[in-house]
Amino acid sequence: MSIVVTGATGHLGRLIVTSLLDRGVPAGQIVALGRETARLADLAGRGVTVRQADYDDPESLRTAFAGAEKLMFVSGSEVGRRVAQHRNVVTAAREAEVGLVVYTSIPKADTSSLILATEHRATEQEIVASGLPYVLLRNGWYLENYLPQVPTYLEHGVAGAAGEGRISAAARADFAEAAAVVLTGEGHTNRVYELGGPAFTLGELAAEVSRQSGREVGYLDLPVEKYVEVLVGAGLPQGFAEVLADGDRGAAEGELYVEGDDLARLIGRPPVTLAEAIRTAL
Repeated sequence: MSIVVTGATGHLGRLIVTSLLDRGVPAGQIVALGRETARLADLAGRGVTVRQADYDDPESLRTAFAGAEKLMFVSGSEVGRRVAQHRNVVTAAREAEVGLVVYTSIPKADTSSLILATEHRATEQEIVASGLPYVLLRNGWYLENYLPQVPTYLEHGVAGAAGEGRISAAARADFAEAAAVVLTGEGHTNRVYELGGPAFTLGELAAEVSRQSGREVGYLDLPVEKYVEVLVGAGLPQGFAEVLADGDRGAAEGELYVEGDDLARLIGRPPVTLAEAIRTAL
């Protein structure tokens, strides 16, 4: 058996490789892919096969997928270019006759109005149309989207445009563990999992930081357009700021709230909570 993991130089892809190793998958049966293989030297040192691959280079994908029984398809990070890139991945997987494609998507990808959902929805459709066996892991927001901002929260408070919308964020490592469970288990073929942790509002995020730090931290809810201005003023590119603000807009409308307990059932334990994550961050 060989499991090929794309995007292994990224945070999630690397954690998936590590989770596979922790679950007892022999290193020699894991193939870690990335554009810059030098960044995978530590995994190679553990016996993991390392191959160069680029979503923009179909030939590199065909070579990298050769002999793959299962493909862990971690979605690309280049928003606006991912439809064509992901199509290259699906085409190469079909040509390699991969036995299972596991794709990291977004909550409610088939119905979501989020800007980020458009490319995920198109990719899901490509995968299903390919005829390949698949699993769609619709990962919610990462807790890590917020944790690096804790020093800013302590100084300026929390700002956003999510209103009272509940966000089912979870730790990146929990999403990675769920992926490893699917890749090594049975009974997941052609399933769709909506994955998220215990939900919270941005107001509750501020309150938790305040409670644990002992400093008063509030939440300032802004119109989407104003929040874009704040993000741009903080140094973010306009396009990225608009995507982030749109995520808050979707949260306010319930699009980042994940019902059910798919994540907990897959990993066999409660996901990391916001309180636990804030404690670690502080």
